[in-house]
Amino acid sequence: MTGPLIVLDGVSKHFGEGATRVEALGDVSLTVDPGEVVGLKGPSGSGKTTLLNVIGCILEPSAGRFTLDGQLIFDGRPLERDLRRLRLERIGFIFQTHNLIPFLSATENVALVLTLAGATMEAGRTRAVALLEELQVAHRKDSYPAYLSGGEAQRVAIARALANQPRIILADEPTAALDSERAGIVMDLLRRLAREREAAVVTVTHDEKIFSRFDRMVSLRDGRIEAT
Repeated sequence: MTGPLIVLDGVSKHFGEGATRVEALGDVSLTVDPGEVVGLKGPSGSGKTTLLNVIGCILEPSAGRFTLDGQLIFDGRPLERDLRRLRLERIGFIFQTHNLIPFLSATENVALVLTLAGATMEAGRTRAVALLEELQVAHRKDSYPAYLSGGEAQRVAIARALANQPRIILADEPTAALDSERAGIVMDLLRRLAREREAAVVTVTHDEKIFSRFDRMVSLRDGRIEAT
């Protein structure tokens, strides 16, 4: 596929109705190509996380047209039915909080994504350990989340998001809990994966130390794209 992996055309999202209605996104148009790493910035409440959740098929748009990896998802109404499978196979999520499963080790948390997609447990564990090594946290591969530092847990969560080699990688403040060196390692890994696998990476961030590692920064204000 040579066309954009993410295409939003006039996408809006509101919550509530009448006097309680809140316009979270208004007439957002955005495309992200294979191999591109895009940052979303803007003040609190500008719609960054809402936009990320729409792209990730967690939130349904209220209006507009949305295509993901060549598949029309929304065109004034939802069109794709099995969004759970689409998220599992094509999208990797990195959230502000690690959301690791507390009774699974670091390796098991990462391998779980692969086994859900049909990989054997052995293959899943091998891939998980390789990713943990790349993110400099393999020494904690047998540790449970409660015994990981905030930065270690976040790196395990990043490994989990990358485990299934997704075409679309969505991250919400992925380096907030990391020091400058490890933040750079994470962003360099995301950039390399985007290039090698022709994946699209979209990241919400306030972390100015990683701005230079994006191909493009998109600024939002009051639910609208302000500048690109």
